[in-house]
Amino acid sequence: MPRTGFRVLAALADLRDAGIPVLWIGGNHDCWGGNALEQETGATYTLTQWRGPIGTWDALLAHGDGLRAKEDAPYRRLRTVLRHPWSIAAYSWLHPDFATRVAMRSSQTSRKGRALDGGSGLLAVGTAALSAPDGPHLVLHGHSHVPTLVAAGRGVYGNAGAWYLDHQFLVIEDDRISRRQWTGAGGIDVIDSLARPD
Repeated sequence: MPRTGFRVLAALADLRDAGIPVLWIGGNHDCWGGNALEQETGATYTLTQWRGPIGTWDALLAHGDGLRAKEDAPYRRLRTVLRHPWSIAAYSWLHPDFATRVAMRSSQTSRKGRALDGGSGLLAVGTAALSAPDGPHLVLHGHSHVPTLVAAGRGVYGNAGAWYLDHQFLVIEDDRISRRQWTGAGGIDVIDSLARPD
């Protein structure tokens, strides 16, 4: 485990020890977490989208990698190789220091930027889900790193962006969802807010 992740994993374990459920949806940078994350933190870990209640909201959560039909086709092929058990086993043979350097170097580009489409591709995916007759009322994605909170379809689409770029997060309450920004020294600004649709 890279030492940079220790404090985050310890904080997640503290949440679980306090009785707060933690759901970790793996994406393109943490797709090998599985058993180790669940055993060490107590989090529920999945690589698939999750649908269920968050308070009064019927929510659909997905990291967002590979969901765009055309733009993500090459990545979906690469993802098949990266997530194959043989690839994971081969990578585990590398010394952890070397393996960490390889992983960090290969992921630099997508960690630093935002989606070239400005987040419109994932917004379209979310809007389609929100427009379906049996669709959810809230869709949340990450991946594009584009902070967004908009009414879409029959509900609300949200993306908190990337913490290291924007210091933004989403707060879900029974009657509304808001996008907020940490301003340092404990200060938090509400950027926008939407009521839960009836």
